[in-house]
Amino acid sequence: MSTQGTPPSSASSSSTLASRGIQPRFSALGQSCRKLVLNHLADHLTRTFAQVDDTLFQCAEQAENNQVQAMFFDSMREVRRLRPQIERRYHLSVSRGIADFLDGKLVASQALEAPAEDLALVDNEAYEEALQVTNMAQQVQTRCAQALFALDKRLALLNNGQPVPAEANPFSPKNIAHALLTAMQPSELPLRIKLVLYGLFDKQLMQGLDALYEALNARLIEAGVLPNLKFSAARTQDTSSPAASSSSANSTETRHASSPVDLAASPPADAEHLAAGLDRLLAEYRKQQHAIGLLNGSPSMASFAPPGARRTYEAGELLEALDRLQQASAAELTQHPDRPLRVNDLKSDLHRQLAGHSDAPQQHRVGNQETDAIDLVGMIFDFILDDENLPQPYKVALSHLHTPCLKVALLDRALFSQPHHPTRRLIDAMAQAGVLYGAQEDTYGLLAKVQWVVRKVVQHFSGDLRLFELLLGEFEEFTRGIRQRVELQERRAVETAKGRDKLLAARQDAAQAIAQSLAKRSPPPLIRQFLERTWIDVLVFIQLRHGAASQQWQRACEAAEHLAWSGTALDAAQRDRLQGLRVDMLGELRNGLMLLGGYHQDDIRRLLQDLVACQHAVQAGQPQLAAKLSLPPSPNPLGAMLDDESALLATSRKGQRQSTDRSLLRELEKLEFGTWFDFILGGKRQTLKLSWYSPTTHNYLFVDRNGQRAAVKSVDQLAEEMQQGTARHSSPERSAPMVDRALHAVYRVLQQLTGRTT
Repeated sequence: MSTQGTPPSSASSSSTLASRGIQPRFSALGQSCRKLVLNHLADHLTRTFAQVDDTLFQCAEQAENNQVQAMFFDSMREVRRLRPQIERRYHLSVSRGIADFLDGKLVASQALEAPAEDLALVDNEAYEEALQVTNMAQQVQTRCAQALFALDKRLALLNNGQPVPAEANPFSPKNIAHALLTAMQPSELPLRIKLVLYGLFDKQLMQGLDALYEALNARLIEAGVLPNLKFSAARTQDTSSPAASSSSANSTETRHASSPVDLAASPPADAEHLAAGLDRLLAEYRKQQHAIGLLNGSPSMASFAPPGARRTYEAGELLEALDRLQQASAAELTQHPDRPLRVNDLKSDLHRQLAGHSDAPQQHRVGNQETDAIDLVGMIFDFILDDENLPQPYKVALSHLHTPCLKVALLDRALFSQPHHPTRRLIDAMAQAGVLYGAQEDTYGLLAKVQWVVRKVVQHFSGDLRLFELLLGEFEEFTRGIRQRVELQERRAVETAKGRDKLLAARQDAAQAIAQSLAKRSPPPLIRQFLERTWIDVLVFIQLRHGAASQQWQRACEAAEHLAWSGTALDAAQRDRLQGLRVDMLGELRNGLMLLGGYHQDDIRRLLQDLVACQHAVQAGQPQLAAKLSLPPSPNPLGAMLDDESALLATSRKGQRQSTDRSLLRELEKLEFGTWFDFILGGKRQTLKLSWYSPTTHNYLFVDRNGQRAAVKSVDQLAEEMQQGTARHSSPERSAPMVDRALHAVYRVLQQLTGRTT
């Protein structure tokens, strides 16, 4: 069948258009941009490698031991040898990406397309390496959001009007950073050295991308590519006009009126019913009294109304007043970022702004619906400032979102009835991150990120909710990296605990074997000390490597038995037997000591000579001489490392369960990993997560919010603390979204203020 005259399908048309590459009239411009980028990156990559020797030398000086120091010195030479290959692969990767863009071959990098969660499936070193690259790219993406937004729009115009996929954009921070990961992969440098190189790359090259993106945009503007492009998009019709706001509010009121809510019952679980109940409770509150303090004593906005005022401010007047407050808040936030924005202060400032720009301030008041919105938003932020779960610096940062949120509430009443509202989701995301990861030192730069997001909202929000969606996406990507690092830390803590558990089990078996060899025998101090301090570690090593059923384990136990026996008084026949066993016994002891790796040949020879001398003294009837021989005092690293678990195990075996509630013990033995507990120590609360349970010691491993080991408790100890009230299950409400918890708390407060509950 002939297809002549048949128009091509839209899909094929789009594909053909994309395959052409950029428009011919932009060809010279594209090559100019390519040259600009490659020259900039080459210059900064050269600066990166120029810092390598000095940095590695400093690391070597601060190394924790000679072995690590030698690694740094060796790596200095290795990096110099590999530098040309790494630079060549890096430039080739970037150049190929730009060429693909100019030719219309937009193929996303496979490595970049993989979900971040999949990083957990690779080995720890690859995970850390990829995470380092992802984090430094995300920092640039966040810092240069405005320049990158403009660059994306201009590149789309060059690309025949087709948006350039983020993963395929050769100029994106991700691709520029990932090119180094690709260039480094063939090298076999230690991870620690690679992380140093990535740190230098971040400092020397990634931190210089601001200038590159500004230069690229300037080059495109000079060529007439979207010269008047603005970062802030226009307001959407459904949220910008007072008419639209009024229509939205009216429809909300109608929907709420059709949903009966029992105001004396607990706060409704349904978000729309909750919003309807809040509206009715606020209306009742207005009828009763105006100036009673709400949450934290913040007065209602109605209390600022002049006596006898009959006219209400227009929505436009309110929004203009809030715009002025927002500008003042932006300046205040820059000068005093550690000073919270108080709800009462904002209401007072809003009243002054309205009165100061009114021709008849004594005749005007804020309307009822607007008063409700102002009071409700104020109570939400009062709750945030009072929330004991959120660290103070995060409360301070979030408090500055009060003015933009009030503008949102006046424009879109859905803020109170839709849990997935972008403004609520952004506040919830930052609050949850602060609760989860903000209690410790700001290891991940989370507080700085939250403060940056707040500044962006305060400086740029003009009514378009898409700003909240954009910032939410960036913040979620940032916290995803934190979550992956915390999960990695927790996996390491659990693996370490499992290793310690296996080690403790082996040490218990070894201690039992030594105890059996010493049972009903009293050898001289030297022999007893050797068995209990040194040979026990040999038994542990053998069990871990070969198992307790192996011939090696059997021979080591026999050596312990023979040595303990040789330190007791023997008859003539037994002494003859000892003489025949001595050579094999000493050989077994020598082999065991060599396994430990901490003894030199001379040390082993002297120790064995002392043991033989001790045997001879005992058999010659000279116990005083044998008693003078002893091992020098020395710490036992293995025993010290396991002291806490061993102590817990010993305590658990003393029969504490007799005084513990059996039903509580059964409940604790069924605990699921991931359960959060609050522990009270010295009047302070520490929230920890149950991460693992040891079947050997019956101990629980708890990690902190950073995934690091924080406590080890036996089941009896945990039960006792719960009975005493110093440990309890963490409240499930703490994991609920911040705004949800705030609205439920406000609902209960309004029930009390209106007399619905006591």
